[in-house]
Amino acid sequence: MIEGDNRMKHTLDITHEHCPMTLVRTKLKLAQMAAGDTLELLLCQGEPLNNIPGSVEEQGYTVCSTEQVEDTVFRIVIEKPISFHR
Repeated sequence: MIEGDNRMKHTLDITHEHCPMTLVRTKLKLAQMAAGDTLELLLCQGEPLNNIPGSVEEQGYTVCSTEQVEDTVFRIVIEKPISFHR
């Protein structure tokens, strides 16, 4: 947490999950978060990397960054908007 800020940083590793559980676990974690919080999501290339960013953006979340951290593993940072009302 940033001092003076109530925003939390959450982490979820779905590198050992398979579709559709990658998206299900991501959506469940995002639903538990408060508006303004961020989720650092670790996922594998392929279907999860191709599908999850677009899916969460369609639902109103912001994909802040995507970076490759290992050969086939990527880190995506997703923010739940302050004005999120789902």
